[in-house]
Order: sequence, then C-alpha cells, then structure tokens
Amino acid sequence: MSQVPRLRNIILVLLGVSGLLIKRWLSASLGEVAHSYLGNVSVSFSVYYLVLLAARGRFNKAVYVVVALLVVESFELADGYGVMSNVYDQNDLIANAIGVALALVVDIVLDRILRRDSALL
Repeated sequence: MSQVPRLRNIILVLLGVSGLLIKRWLSASLGEVAHSYLGNVSVSFSVYYLVLLAARGRFNKAVYVVVALLVVESFELADGYGVMSNVYDQNDLIANAIGVALALVVDIVLDRILRRDSALL
C-alpha cells in the first residue's frame, strides 16, 4: 500500500472517531436518532478503514466489508465483549451495516478519483 492511500485511510479512521466524539453535540440538534445510532455508524466506518490498514491492500473490498461487519456486529451481539458498556438494540446492527456501507462507498469514490488523477499525470 502506498503512502497516499495509507494516509487517506488514517484520516478516514480519525473522521469516524470524530463522529463518535461529536455525537452528544449533534444529538442536541438532530435528536434521539443521532444519540442512539451515530456512534454505531461512526465506529463502523472507522473499523472498515482499520481493517483496510491492517490488511495493507492484500484483499479485495468484499473481504474488508465482511471482516469489518464481523467485528462490529459481534461486538454488538456480545454486549461489548464485557469491556465496554453496551445496550443491545437490534437497530444498532443496521446502523453498523450503514457505517460499513458508507465507508465502502467513500473508499470506492476516493479510489476512482485517485486513479483518474493518476491517469492525468
């Protein structure tokens, strides 16, 4: 994996983490949906990019999606592995999938932009 995608993925992990950090502030204006599910979407988004960083580009995107979903959904179903407090809500499973899907869409779009820009050089 070259330095550009690696740096991009680190920035996207941090973007997902920032969504988790501003969840409380956003819930004041966006309401209960943000309070209940924005954390799941944000963390799942970050986990996709953490998996991508760990794999160093050795697999296709479908593998990253499956691994990220396994991590976040098992965390949800195992009640935070006993490490974090977690309240089970089956809608959290959907929010997790939305976060991973959003990360995949961003990954695909950014890859196409990078390839297009490389072709112009």
